[in-house]
Amino acid sequence: MNDPTAPSAPSAAPGRRRVLRGALALAGTVALRPSAAATPAAAAPAAAAPTGSAIAVRRFGRYEVLALLDAHGPFPGTRQAAFPDATAADWERARRLDPAAFGPGDTWEPDFRCHAVRRPGGRVTLVDTGIGPVGSPASGWAPVPGRLPAVLARAGISPADVEAVVLTHLHEDHYGWSVTPEGVPVFPNARYLVQRTEVAALGPTRTARTYVVEPLLRAGRLTEVDGRTVLAGPAGPGGAVTLLPTPGHTPGHQSVLVEGGGDRLLVTGDVLVHAVQLVSPAVRYAYEADPATARRSREQLLDDARRTRAVLATAHLNRPFVRPWAVEVATG
Repeated sequence: MNDPTAPSAPSAAPGRRRVLRGALALAGTVALRPSAAATPAAAAPAAAAPTGSAIAVRRFGRYEVLALLDAHGPFPGTRQAAFPDATAADWERARRLDPAAFGPGDTWEPDFRCHAVRRPGGRVTLVDTGIGPVGSPASGWAPVPGRLPAVLARAGISPADVEAVVLTHLHEDHYGWSVTPEGVPVFPNARYLVQRTEVAALGPTRTARTYVVEPLLRAGRLTEVDGRTVLAGPAGPGGAVTLLPTPGHTPGHQSVLVEGGGDRLLVTGDVLVHAVQLVSPAVRYAYEADPATARRSREQLLDDARRTRAVLATAHLNRPFVRPWAVEVATG
């Protein structure tokens, strides 16, 4: 997504250091309130039963993919303003697919979800780091505080277990728990991977640059990749984890393909942010940097997913896992 209330993300509030330190210290002890968005009934029929109210799990060969709910709450404005091309028929199909996204009136209530890919031995690739604490750059519009530290602890993942953090793009609801307010990487053993074009598109005063890119560069933890990149593999019977460029939502947006045991899963990032773009891929999102490119990326990803029977792991639908070939799609 992107901040719908301002041209750039707000600066961090003075008190956020204290808030984030406390949240990280309590990560193993916070009790999570059950969320209707993450209950078994909300998951796709093929999904395994969630291990907790904020965790759902799928297994792909030697990989285990965990959908981790950081937050759920209303998006500012109306859904029609966010998706101005959507028709009444589009909304009807989307409601059947993801009813929890439809709040009172014309409002939109997305999930804010991260994903962990865990392989034998417990090593983890984390895809995105959520909205962060109160005072984070997303605080001006997102339902902070996020709960990712507690959810990771509940899943049995410590910060030291994470060997790679893939940032699908540099919007504030996707990098919130990447670093502490002092600029220290939250995941001390991880390299943070971003497409080079994503970083290059940031102006010198953009919050994403000052809040997350520069601290990671100083710590020697930022890895800028160019195009399709294999993180683990190679592809074969053992499977692979591959970064796929899917630009348009932002210039360097990327998704993650997990292959294992003959199955495929795509962590989509913000290629699609609402079920209305799943049932009608031509529907543009008002906060896409390049709507035409975003549409091409979305249509290509969904075509490939349907052709190969890949499961989608989405960031903002209220269903952790979706089988796109079983979805009614608008034609014409």
